[in-house]
Amino acid sequence: MYADDETIRRILTSTGDTWAVVGLSGNSSRAAYGVAAVLQRYGKRVVPVHPKAETVHGGRGYASLAEIPFPVDVVDVFVNSELAGPVADEAAAIGAKAVWFQLGVIDEEAYERTRAAGLDMVMDRCPAIEIPRLG
Repeated sequence: MYADDETIRRILTSTGDTWAVVGLSGNSSRAAYGVAAVLQRYGKRVVPVHPKAETVHGGRGYASLAEIPFPVDVVDVFVNSELAGPVADEAAAIGAKAVWFQLGVIDEEAYERTRAAGLDMVMDRCPAIEIPRLG
């Protein structure tokens, strides 16, 4: 319901290659770290967004989406569901084209707001799982 194949394919293949990964830090045991590496292998520019603003996988980190000084195509969200809605709202505010909520990140109201704002959105899926499926 929140992740149709057409939207997944569009986000992964034609929405753009600059992905802000919210919740990405230098902690290699966290899921965001591994998913960001997969995104890079598939040609995506990964921009870490985390309060620590760490450089991760060679990408300079920012403390918030609003601090990124260049356009972002997709905002990939690795925060708890309770915190995800404001991130989706900020993604729309900075002009992102799509929002991707990771596995287990679910906020139906944020989904509705984001779609109403004209952005593509996928919820409760992982791009590292979906990219190889594209063939």
